Amino acid sequence: MTTPQQPNLAPPGAGLPRLELLVARILFALRRGVGSRRSFDARIARERGLICELVRKCNTESGAQRVLIPRIPGLEDSSRYWSVWMTLDHLRIVHESIAHLIGELVREVTPPGAASTAAVKPNANVGPEVVAAFEASCDALASVIAASTNLDTQARYSHPWFGPLNASGWHALTGVHMSIHRAQIERILSGLGG
Repeated sequence: MTTPQQPNLAPPGAGLPRLELLVARILFALRRGVGSRRSFDARIARERGLICELVRKCNTESGAQRVLIPRIPGLEDSSRYWSVWMTLDHLRIVHESIAHLIGELVREVTPPGAASTAAVKPNANVGPEVVAAFEASCDALASVIAASTNLDTQARYSHPWFGPLNASGWHALTGVHMSIHRAQIERILSGLGG
């Protein structure tokens, strides 16, 4: 369902519907409670592989085509009209931010400010070069995590939906976040007929 004009969507940073946010918080708390560093690493690696398989279906033109998709759980309304390249750019931005955060938190340093969903929206004009940048951001994040002996930090940094998270919380969130955007890429490709 490709659309040629900019649809009327909620502004970036508007968040999730209240009930969905409550359910997301409960599910994320459960995931953190039963998960482990190994399971979080495995999920990140699995989602990365699935995303890369999907991206291989794109050429320069199809990767740049914006598609209006139905909203999926965990996805802000403002993110429903992206291209595959835009989605990868968003993941790149988030991975670079989380790598920096984890690096600081494992040193028990709390960076100033708070995370903002509006601040991590992608460049609408990004091109296929983002594939390599996405891969590099995954590698950088994996390196920071692998180099960190203890992710159960006392230092925390606040997420706009999940509140203050330590390094382990940000680690756990990464795979969940990637799965949402993998589903988004699947819907975009479906909307392209791919």
